[in-house]
Amino acid sequence: MGIEWQILGGAGADNALFATIDSGQARESFLFDCGEGCLSDLRPSSVQSVSHVFFSHFHMDHVSGFDSFFRLNYNRPAGSVHVWGPPGAIELMWHRFRGFSWNLHTNQPGEWVVTEISPDKVSSARFYTREAFGTIHTMPDQPNHHPVLYRSANWHLEARLLPHGSIPSTAYRLVEASRTNINPVAMKRLGLLPGPWLKDLTTSDIPDSAAPEIDGSSMNYGELRKSLLVSTPGESIAYLTDFRITAGTAAWDDLISWLSGTNTLVCESQYRNSDERLAIEHGHLTADLAGRIASESGAGHLILQHLSKRYHPEDWIAMREEARFSFPRASFPPGWAL
Repeated sequence: MGIEWQILGGAGADNALFATIDSGQARESFLFDCGEGCLSDLRPSSVQSVSHVFFSHFHMDHVSGFDSFFRLNYNRPAGSVHVWGPPGAIELMWHRFRGFSWNLHTNQPGEWVVTEISPDKVSSARFYTREAFGTIHTMPDQPNHHPVLYRSANWHLEARLLPHGSIPSTAYRLVEASRTNINPVAMKRLGLLPGPWLKDLTTSDIPDSAAPEIDGSSMNYGELRKSLLVSTPGESIAYLTDFRITAGTAAWDDLISWLSGTNTLVCESQYRNSDERLAIEHGHLTADLAGRIASESGAGHLILQHLSKRYHPEDWIAMREEARFSFPRASFPPGWAL
């Protein structure tokens, strides 16, 4: 159980985040951005396991690898493919779907749900492969209930729009559902022996009033759950890229509060501290700000990615040290030889 993750692409190239939540009963995979060449790090079966694609924004270096994803998933036989992004995502994705001459689409399976996140609402539309993606099936708008935008049995999604020059960039936080475990010490204290009833104890479909027979005695599930079950928070991972917020502002404080306690923070590190003027001009962070965000939010780990290719490897190493000034646990993704 937990969240497995992998940064796709290398240092100075386009990057993306591939994450998987293993609930113990099922595995579900997610892709954050899809730059050029990123999917070459994955097997086709892994690409086809992705149920949700989260775009931060639609600059070329974050979306240019999407055609490879689309080719492997355009006619997925079971389940919808969900695409998330900032305002304008629905129309932009429709044009990408329609950027082909379709000929073998009739009676093909495939349903895509595209959702765009605005400050006050969430808009969605469905697209069907059998229609050659020709029609935008608009769905009713929903209010943007911060912070949770989407919830499933095993995880939930949170999002924030952050400023990136003249456009917003969407930051995402994926949170695993709380885990419920049996307390063996409490079982021993009550003198209870393991049996089939333990499985029923963690099944929400069985009401508290039901009373299993355990070694000749009877206790209802409500009493047993209070005595034996321990709930622990699930893991969390956040993905932030291509944005600029000034430390000490209300927007900064809001971001820090939202990220509080995140286990793994995946964050851009585009500029060295000495190039702050360029970072401000282009709407990016300097390395020290990435470290401060991780430190002030109490993150477990900071993974630096999306490094500017304007620099040499020795500059990237220096950027890591600049981030470590505020957050010693800052590192590059595993496998990056830096």
